[in-house]
Amino acid sequence: MEDIECQTLHKETVRDQETPDNIFHKGKRPVILKTKKGGLFEKKKKAEEKVILKGVTGIVQPGEMLAMLGPSGSGKTTLLTALGGRLGGKLYGSITYNGESFSNSMKRNTGFVTQDDVLYPHLTVTETLVFTALLRLPNSVTKEQKIGHAKAVIDQLGLTKCKDSIVGSPHLRGCLVGREKGLYYMFHKVLLLAEGNPLYFGKGSEAIDYFSNIGYSPAMAMNPSDFLLDLANGIYTDDMNQDHTIDKQQLISAFKSNFAAQLKSVHQEISDSDQNQGRFQDTGSEKWPTSWSQQFLVLLRRDVKERKYESFSGLRIFQVLVVALISGLLWYKSDISHLQDQIGLLFFISGFWGFFPLFQAIFTFPQELMMVEKERSSGMYRLSSYFMSRMVADLPMELVLPTIFLLITYWMAGLKTNIVNFLYTLLSLLLNVLVAQGLGLALGAVVLNQKSATTLASVIMLCFLLAGGFYVQNVPSFIAWVKYISISYYTYQLFIGSQYHTGETYPCSSGQCLIEEFPSIKEIGLSLNKEVLAAVALVIMLIGYRLIAYLALMRIGVTKKLA
Repeated sequence: MEDIECQTLHKETVRDQETPDNIFHKGKRPVILKTKKGGLFEKKKKAEEKVILKGVTGIVQPGEMLAMLGPSGSGKTTLLTALGGRLGGKLYGSITYNGESFSNSMKRNTGFVTQDDVLYPHLTVTETLVFTALLRLPNSVTKEQKIGHAKAVIDQLGLTKCKDSIVGSPHLRGCLVGREKGLYYMFHKVLLLAEGNPLYFGKGSEAIDYFSNIGYSPAMAMNPSDFLLDLANGIYTDDMNQDHTIDKQQLISAFKSNFAAQLKSVHQEISDSDQNQGRFQDTGSEKWPTSWSQQFLVLLRRDVKERKYESFSGLRIFQVLVVALISGLLWYKSDISHLQDQIGLLFFISGFWGFFPLFQAIFTFPQELMMVEKERSSGMYRLSSYFMSRMVADLPMELVLPTIFLLITYWMAGLKTNIVNFLYTLLSLLLNVLVAQGLGLALGAVVLNQKSATTLASVIMLCFLLAGGFYVQNVPSFIAWVKYISISYYTYQLFIGSQYHTGETYPCSSGQCLIEEFPSIKEIGLSLNKEVLAAVALVIMLIGYRLIAYLALMRIGVTKKLA
């Protein structure tokens, strides 16, 4: 049975039956990476295609390190992305691992660091690595061992001094770690690229000799990588220390004539040995390194640690408290004799707590887009476990703030002091908040652009408010249907039902009038059946909007099938 939460569409490969004893053995399982001659086309317009990679071929065997050299635009990032199984587009040729195509199992056994890596800025260095270890390492490794591996990585990378410092971001100062430039001779093989064409592939120690044999020897002792990059840029320095522009097409032709036969024979040797190498397979519980519940709990802990700085920010709390106090003062001790004012307050509360959670939630997925894409592409967790952890992590602040708001405003405004009426109003408010939050999550996940999503959300919520039944009672029939999809309409209906009931009266010009005959209430209607239907409609929206958000997120981090 196919796992719909897998991120690739390739067939799974076969693995030998031997189970590794620990994570270090598993990490050293031999993998032979081969790229056969091919290229990549990137579409710019309907009638224009740009060729990025042209006839790149090579082999990397177990235990070897390959360095890719080339100027900007030479295709290094594109090739690495293709080798990591994360490239969509028209890729011609083949990329194999032990003779097999890319699979989910191979993806989970591969580390891939993007050019601009994405990390949670408020987590410490230790927390970042521990959470990653808990998610990526399999259940065959105990929790204590996973934490031990994370701490060992900290020691190996020299991060001990800042292990308890936050990672930080460009706008938040955190752990600063300098990068040490890699040494050329550390690498077993070198691939030199220029404008998507290979100029050299082979042992790094033999690169200078190769170019010397075809007429391009360094005029002085220099770093081999600098010399190779000069050639890739079309620059050659002669014995007189004069720079000359060279025809890179000559280097491309030389590569084809010198390496084609050699690589073909090596390809064949490796193909014959592929059958003796360990293969990877996704079978049974190994489709994911950890269970759904483990992923959910780890992601929940990580979300709470990261989001608490935003959710419990002083600015948000200040905003809610100020609005609550101002509302309470404006409607201070408003009784049944000022029925229109009370109804206005109820509609204001429904409107404010429609907009506020909507615009908080709408940024959730656009802000985490790069992180979700990175982690989903590496097969770190199921989308459902991530989605549910985000929903649960946001609940405390999403429910606490409106509760505080109502506790202040409700009693100051002089609404019914009966505890049953208060709880009815509170539950209606919390349901409204969760539905508005769901709409924000859905819009953010579908659009994935903060500016566009915000604009769309403003238009939708204004339409919902106008159709909510407070501003306009006599709506033309051809547009009256809008109220049936309006969050404000159903919340307003529940608020009215929480404060008033049929048979109740209020002071009017003729003495005492029935509540249900008041124009704003008459249009909404006072009946238990309508209130139940309103609650059911909001529950359907609560589930429906989140389902839309989940389905929209399924496209993120999915490696497209290559042509």
